[in-house]
Amino acid sequence: MSDSLLAPGAVLALWTIIMLGWVAVTRFSAMAKVGVDIKAAPPGGRGADLENMLPPETNWKSHNYTHLCEQPTIFYAVLLFLHLSGGDTDLTRGLAWAYVVLRIIHSLWQATVNRIPVRFTIFALATLCLFALSILAVIATLG
Repeated sequence: MSDSLLAPGAVLALWTIIMLGWVAVTRFSAMAKVGVDIKAAPPGGRGADLENMLPPETNWKSHNYTHLCEQPTIFYAVLLFLHLSGGDTDLTRGLAWAYVVLRIIHSLWQATVNRIPVRFTIFALATLCLFALSILAVIATLG
């Protein structure tokens, strides 16, 4: 893996865009199967309006993309705090990569199998990594 603390953030950003592509492909395909015509949709429609029209397996990918736009925003900020304050260490890089790997596993699980106990465990482990990174960022920024 890279020696840069910023690399895990770049990988997670790329993964988020990959998930967006997966959402688009599966959502447009599912919409065609159920007869949704986006050209005929009323103004102001949102993806959430499709929840009851599309199969759950299609919506899972969208839910995960939303999740990747939530908690990881804290991750990106913490990486910057650590990078700018000299907190780029083997420990922080290891925790950052663990967070990214766990979030990718979480994405794949939620988008395909989506059994909540396993999904929650993966999420909890990733959150523990982020919590540790956040504590280390506070220590690094306080000097």
